[in-house]
Amino acid sequence: MSQSPRTSYNIGYFVGSLSSTSINRILSRSLIRLAPPDLQFTEIPIGNLPLYSQDYDGDYPPEARALKEAISGSDAILFVTPEYNRSIPGALKNAIDWASRPWGQNSFHHIPAGVIGASIGAIGTAVGQQSLRAVLSFCNARQMTSPEAYIQYTPERFRDDGEVIDETTAGFLKDFMEEFRDHVVRVLTVLPRP
Repeated sequence: MSQSPRTSYNIGYFVGSLSSTSINRILSRSLIRLAPPDLQFTEIPIGNLPLYSQDYDGDYPPEARALKEAISGSDAILFVTPEYNRSIPGALKNAIDWASRPWGQNSFHHIPAGVIGASIGAIGTAVGQQSLRAVLSFCNARQMTSPEAYIQYTPERFRDDGEVIDETTAGFLKDFMEEFRDHVVRVLTVLPRP
């Protein structure tokens, strides 16, 4: 008996910055505005997590249980993150550490994942994304590897509400989100979420 096609996909997303003025939060708003209509988005908060320690593996605190439940309830994960010191922001790495533990209970195992980031610099988080991708590879996430998206943020391209003013940037981000949707569908066809 064949399954009927899905009408929507639940996408959990992480914003790697805790800043109240995060340009990556603005980018996340842009991505949601430009995404295909069958993608439904829920931000997975990371700012309230304590620092991960193996001491918690026998009894996770409520914030970490909520994190793992949010990932479990998602069909795919989108990482929208800045680059700090040519690597992953500490808060995001901490969230990944919580989600991937305890050993044998890795929340990212086989999950479709996408990575994108914005910076005011010309290389637009390229090095930080490579660091993140290495961690996600170890976590066995099924990453979309192309197109890569290193976004240079300027106020002339983005409004705070996520509207993309620059047509070329809007077209690129729309294409990125369509590719992400197709990636999610392909992965879930082969590796359905439990």
